[in-house]
Amino acid sequence: MRAMKYVVKSAVRTTVTLGAALALFTGLSASAHAAGGEFGYVNVNEDDFTLENPVNGECFLLLSGARKVENATNARASLFAERDCEGPSARVMRPGESAHFGSAAPHSVRFG
Repeated sequence: MRAMKYVVKSAVRTTVTLGAALALFTGLSASAHAAGGEFGYVNVNEDDFTLENPVNGECFLLLSGARKVENATNARASLFAERDCEGPSARVMRPGESAHFGSAAPHSVRFG
């Protein structure tokens, strides 16, 4: 009888461990999905920057603001005037789209 209790406890522990590992794996793989391709921009100081395969849903700072932007990813890029992707988006760019900005240079971008 004692051996049977040990087997049941061991099976329960194994099931719980496997379930937790599966939940962690599927949660990470869904949240870590990247936009394939490159997002390039030229900031107000004329410096070139490239984000390669940026993670969807993550906010990226556009250093000193972006004057020229090219979305060569396979995801939509939402540009924001604020540095933390808060507030209304200044512009949403489709994959393959590029844009030039005047004095209202965006300061952050989120993909997906």
